[in-house]
Amino acid sequence: MIQKITPKNTTFIIILFSILFFAKSSTYAQVKSINPQVLDFDRICAGPAGNEYNATFTYAGFPVETVFVVELSTNNFVDIITAKTISVADPATNQKRILFSVPTDLPGSDTYSLRVSTTGFSSSKFVSFGFKNSFPIYYRAHDRQYTINNFSGSAAFCTGGSYVLTIDDEIKNPDSPLKYKFLNYNWYRDNGTTTLPTLVAGASGPSYTVTSPGIYYVETNYGTCTSESYSNRVTVTSAASGSAVTINSSLGNPFCSSVNGTVLTATSGNSYVWKKDGTVITGATNRTYSTNESGVYSVDVDFGGCKATGSIDLKSNGFTASIDVADEFQLDEGETLNVTVTTDAANPTYEWYLNNNLISGATTDSYLVAAIGTYKVKISQSSGCISSKEFIFQAKGKAGPSSVIPNIISLSGASPYWNIPDEYKNANTKVMIISSNGDMVLDVNNYQGDWPQTSINFKNVNPVYYYVIKGDAGEKKGSITVIR
Repeated sequence: MIQKITPKNTTFIIILFSILFFAKSSTYAQVKSINPQVLDFDRICAGPAGNEYNATFTYAGFPVETVFVVELSTNNFVDIITAKTISVADPATNQKRILFSVPTDLPGSDTYSLRVSTTGFSSSKFVSFGFKNSFPIYYRAHDRQYTINNFSGSAAFCTGGSYVLTIDDEIKNPDSPLKYKFLNYNWYRDNGTTTLPTLVAGASGPSYTVTSPGIYYVETNYGTCTSESYSNRVTVTSAASGSAVTINSSLGNPFCSSVNGTVLTATSGNSYVWKKDGTVITGATNRTYSTNESGVYSVDVDFGGCKATGSIDLKSNGFTASIDVADEFQLDEGETLNVTVTTDAANPTYEWYLNNNLISGATTDSYLVAAIGTYKVKISQSSGCISSKEFIFQAKGKAGPSSVIPNIISLSGASPYWNIPDEYKNANTKVMIISSNGDMVLDVNNYQGDWPQTSINFKNVNPVYYYVIKGDAGEKKGSITVIR
């Protein structure tokens, strides 16, 4: 008997076919699998010098074009961090190897898990040598030493109080790790060479509040990964009123003078008052004070509720010197004056100058001044603390109504310059010197007796120049003959 297919029966067949189709599709979905192989590393210690790692797995039931990625998590993949895929290789049938790198701003942890995922499907966790299914992963963005407490090795606080140690920022130290916002830190108390340092519980930020004396430092937290990212050590003491404060000299004590001087640094506190030989130094209220002078320096430090004082007897490795002539004096024509320098410099050397020109052969502690002009003597200490001192003085001639303008210059004489009476040395008087060829070799106001400053070209005869002086004293003209 042939059964007639009605619309109702047609609907039943379609529903039955759909059930069978989806049941068969579900059967196919169940054969999809990703099976991680054991990782060939027990932790990831990435950084600028290296950040490439392999994850190998087998798979089944996925199309050839399926894209797989490596995922990281510290909380069973509630929060997921996707690693960067560098390349994918197919070392065997139904097997892939993903070369990946971790993010350069990855928050480090000892409890990362790793898996492979694709759209709608994820593998179980990878197992690592030495661990089960979680292990340390860190990106060591900073791997060098840095500073805390302004690189000062000491600090103090009042008994019963506290002191905050802080990692120096980029302004104070360009190598500061604070530029990497994702890093965490471990603070330690140093217990000496025979006992391991104590990890400060709960201190993972860029600062730590010290409440007990000791030696403290901080390391960037990279777990069990090796690192060179750590700070200097700071000795923190507890101070009461009248306690001693230390003062350090940046150039040592005794010190060798420099342009900026030695920097005196006191134990860190809230406010400072510096004194030299018992007298308050006006404006010296910072933790540091720069000086080139010897003396007994002290500083009163307020730690907030208590005060303490420290001192240093600062001595210089430099030398002292004096000269036995006034800054200015008058010298009559034909008169001489012996000028002497006295010094306690070690192995001193001397240089004498006239009008900024080195006087040849003048290398002792005295010089016989026989010409007017501006003199300078430079004393140098050539051993120990290398330094020098200078004295400047001026020998002036006596002006009078019968003053004579010289017409001869002897380059080998005591005064190898053309000098004129002081009445012609002022801003209102112009002095011009012209060569025999008509070249203007000097044209100045307020001439100071320092010509010639360049070498004179001698040929077969002594050169002759002509001068013109115009000023309040009238006009003068004449010739100048230069001899050797």
